[in-house]
Amino acid sequence: MTWQDRLISAQEAAEKVRSGERIFLTGNCSNPQRFLQALLDRHTEVREVEVVQLLGFGPEEYITPDLSEHIRINSLFIAPNIRKAVNNGLADFTPIFLSEIPGLFRSGRLLLDMAVVQVSPPDAHGYCSYGVEVGVTKSAAESAGLVIAEVNPNMPRTLGDSFIHVDQIDYFIDVDYELPEIVPPPADETQRQIAAHIAELIPDAATLQMGIGGIPNAVLSLLEGHKNLGIHTELFSDGVMAMIDKGVITNSRKSIHPGKVVSGFVIGSKALYQYIDDNPIFELHPTEYVNDPFVIAQNERMISINSAIEVDLTGQVCADSIGTNFYSGVGGQLDFVRGAARSEGGMTFIALPSTARRGTLSRIVPNVKLGAGVTTTRNDVHYIATEYGVADLYGRTINERVHALVSIAHPDFREELMAYAREQNWVPKVHATT
Repeated sequence: MTWQDRLISAQEAAEKVRSGERIFLTGNCSNPQRFLQALLDRHTEVREVEVVQLLGFGPEEYITPDLSEHIRINSLFIAPNIRKAVNNGLADFTPIFLSEIPGLFRSGRLLLDMAVVQVSPPDAHGYCSYGVEVGVTKSAAESAGLVIAEVNPNMPRTLGDSFIHVDQIDYFIDVDYELPEIVPPPADETQRQIAAHIAELIPDAATLQMGIGGIPNAVLSLLEGHKNLGIHTELFSDGVMAMIDKGVITNSRKSIHPGKVVSGFVIGSKALYQYIDDNPIFELHPTEYVNDPFVIAQNERMISINSAIEVDLTGQVCADSIGTNFYSGVGGQLDFVRGAARSEGGMTFIALPSTARRGTLSRIVPNVKLGAGVTTTRNDVHYIATEYGVADLYGRTINERVHALVSIAHPDFREELMAYAREQNWVPKVHATT
């Protein structure tokens, strides 16, 4: 029997879902769109189906009270299209480090009855690539009782530990649609200022971890004068492609996987997807490897750059929630913070604008909001960067941290922050100004 003999329609695939089962759906730009729509179309025919997913670029705010009675989302990282549902009690959220998600599947703690993934067409040897999302998908497919794959000719064939043989897939859905393109807008002036402070501290031959967004892209754009940079990151976007073409990213000085960009997944433009297709420079691996702090630390001069919603005066970093409202997830921030901190010559940055809501709200705060999660603890934090500079907090007293953080807060809020610190006896009361 060939793999074509196991071709079924998306509707037939959705009919294989039974009430009470737990289903994994590929996330990021690899969401199995045809299957998901077919499942939503027949949602009234099932009850208590749990759909496990991460960040997914699918239907906008598709979880309704009616749907949640039949299909309930369990998100391991909150996407914008389910954020409202999570905070309204219509969907669930499981806090977890990205590096530890595969262990949930493999151990059976989050037992998967079915995994629905998206793959590239099989090669001459019968191997399909997971393409732009290997991170947690590979472990899910290898752990699930039943595996269904959307086979999409638009999915790039990425290399690395990124393959599944057709014999490991039970059913196939033949699809042909473009992958979602997620291209962030150009960095604004504040983001460029933050990036400039970080870029000047990055040495040649550093290995970088950075996400998607204005600040990471701005940092990359400011590194054109650097030599022999490398990439080991949970995800990357178009900025990496541009810097490879300019000869800035060569990966030649990496301690592990020299010559290779190592990542777990890719989010970007169609041009980027075509660029990584069968390109031996790129290796995609599962997150239990990419995000393992002990693996990350083996890269000398490892630089991690992550974002935050707010940072308090003792150095606590909140990146996943706004008070009691869940916003995203911890992702791989702490994985890379701890890995880079243990790297020879490594540095770890948390980057954020000094204000929110058009300058009316400081993001350097007296305390993280009531109910907010601490993503990176004050014991782990090293450098905090805003448009006003970089605060080095590692090994510093609370008094020193307060002064350093106030100095990079927006000037409109500095006196207020210092007054609070004096009230708490975090700084001597004789220090009336910064």
